[in-house]
Amino acid sequence: MTGLAHQAAPLWGLSPDAITLAAQRENAVWRAEGAGGPYALRLHRPGYRTADELRSELEWMAMLARGGLAVPRPVPSRNGRLVEDVGGTAVDLLTWLPGQMVGKQGALDGIGDRAGHMHRLGGLLARLHDLSDGWTPPAWFTRPRWDRPGLLGDAPLWGPFQTNPDLSDADRAAVDAARDRAQADLAARHDALDFGLIHADAITENVMVDGQSLSLIDFDDGGWGYRDFDLATVLLRQLAAPDYPALRAALIAGYATRRAVDAATLDLMLMLRALTYLGWIIPRMTEPGGRARSLRAVRTAMPLVHAYLRGPDA
Repeated sequence: MTGLAHQAAPLWGLSPDAITLAAQRENAVWRAEGAGGPYALRLHRPGYRTADELRSELEWMAMLARGGLAVPRPVPSRNGRLVEDVGGTAVDLLTWLPGQMVGKQGALDGIGDRAGHMHRLGGLLARLHDLSDGWTPPAWFTRPRWDRPGLLGDAPLWGPFQTNPDLSDADRAAVDAARDRAQADLAARHDALDFGLIHADAITENVMVDGQSLSLIDFDDGGWGYRDFDLATVLLRQLAAPDYPALRAALIAGYATRRAVDAATLDLMLMLRALTYLGWIIPRMTEPGGRARSLRAVRTAMPLVHAYLRGPDA
């Protein structure tokens, strides 16, 4: 990847000597120093997103930035393109946001007022949804769909979660039952659910804090989905926190600047979000720490599955 990053940098007038690897996750992200400030040079994992999906992500982010949301702003190359192909790898450049990520694996590092942080994050997500609803995407716009087929269909976006090898036979039976019930539940709730463009991955690693200001990065999985799914993604990694009830209430209150959140719908989305991680880890089981992450995903998902099957009055 280093060679590709060095080839890509001059396409934006950047020196290959002024880039350093910042993160290696789904994509390789390099910090590039330039005359206009620091930038994020992203080398996308081949085969994960189509060219139109990447262009769509960047056009969406550019709209959000114009609307005043604190998100990275795409920077066209010297050729005027938002995405360049370098040796078969899609590359783009974003402005580098100030501050630091909130924490890893749900940790709210250095956050003194945890409920206040959640309230601000809820407001940020509400603003993202409002701006997205007021925007007419271009005709070629295409992004993943976190809808009923994308979450529970034959080919879920993050893989067939019910086949996770760390599920016991009893676990798998419960997951299958919850999947069937959730299919019917989503269909019954269809008209009441708020659906539109969502970030879909507002975990602590993707939220930047700069003083009292919050910003969102990494729209790689953003697309069409249930708005409560965005809130569930935030809350899933806080379930074990002793102040979880206060964090949940604060996030909902911050988001309520947009609309009220139905508790049963949010609980459903929490379970659905947990199921996605059972599928996501399957192709990564052989990576360092992969098995531990899979077992953690099972431990997180199964209590939510059983609570859903018991129903709200149990």
